[in-house]
Amino acid sequence: MSGGTGEPLRIVVTGAGAPGIRGTVFSLRQNPERCPVHLIGVDMNANSVGKHFVDEFSVVPAPEDPGYADALRNLVRRTGADLVLPQTTREVVALSRLADRLAADGIRVAVTRAPKTEVADSKWELLQACHSSGFPAPQAVLTTSEDTFLNAIRDLGHPAVPVVAKLPHSNGMRGLRVIAEDTWDVARFIREKPSGTETGVAEFVAMLRRGGNWPELLVSEYLPGPEYTVDVFGGEAGYTAVVRLRRVIRSGITFEAVVIPDSELGPLSCDLGERMGLRYAFGFQWKEDVNGRPKILECNPRVQGTMVASTLAGVNIIWLAVREALGRGPGREELTSAVPRPITFSRFWGGGAWCDDRFVEI
Repeated sequence: MSGGTGEPLRIVVTGAGAPGIRGTVFSLRQNPERCPVHLIGVDMNANSVGKHFVDEFSVVPAPEDPGYADALRNLVRRTGADLVLPQTTREVVALSRLADRLAADGIRVAVTRAPKTEVADSKWELLQACHSSGFPAPQAVLTTSEDTFLNAIRDLGHPAVPVVAKLPHSNGMRGLRVIAEDTWDVARFIREKPSGTETGVAEFVAMLRRGGNWPELLVSEYLPGPEYTVDVFGGEAGYTAVVRLRRVIRSGITFEAVVIPDSELGPLSCDLGERMGLRYAFGFQWKEDVNGRPKILECNPRVQGTMVASTLAGVNIIWLAVREALGRGPGREELTSAVPRPITFSRFWGGGAWCDDRFVEI
């Protein structure tokens, strides 16, 4: 195994085109042990921007492709990688099913094994798990047709109150709508940019009647309050978490966040992660209801897109996951003393161009 004195730790980072790739690379290179790292990025897209932030880059098939496991196995052998660190949900689910097979070949993957990952990735199964074990979760119904959808929104109080409809398996605000009537007025029209998430029930039903079969939809209570993301590390010795208030969100991505060191959501998320058997780096999203009580929204059983905020706050969740996967995870005392600083994180638009086979970043 690499990572000894002067010898870099070789890490395969999947999803090199993911929005959080720059933060993941920063967290790995700026690790608190000053361990040198050699990063090998992989992605389905040959022009993935992440290829310019890592030391090596390779194209791999889609995680659903039958050749994905062999491609990853051959890459690890060729590069002498010590570990695979997945970043995207699709790859996490695929690798959670392949992890034992890869482990038999000596390949370490920082991912919770299936079926625990699959439960975490399903918004419906997550809510069911929370309700059955006493964790705060919104009222919700799983619908499979137009009739069951209309019955569900009525039972949840629509049209008097908004309700939420979303796909049980999705991320980045795909397949999400807030079903509300008469929510826009002149003041909102002038002040706000349209998000595309709000719609009336007639428009929503008409859209889903156009082509294809009616999808399975999770219909849930609308939570109007502030939203939080909790970055969590889980290992053999225990759990630790960093809570951040999502002050500005665009297309499902945090653009401004505030780390809250003493939030009750930290211990609550650790307890939920432990109850679900999740390990390494993962996260939960919570939102407050009309009474100011946080309720679970979803789980990301992987490195979260803005997890670098925890690194900047002094708790490098991503690096803790790497250590755990390599068999040298943190002890209980280290986890207990992992208290984040109260920072504000801001994201801004960047870009770059491919010019004569080189990448120029602005």
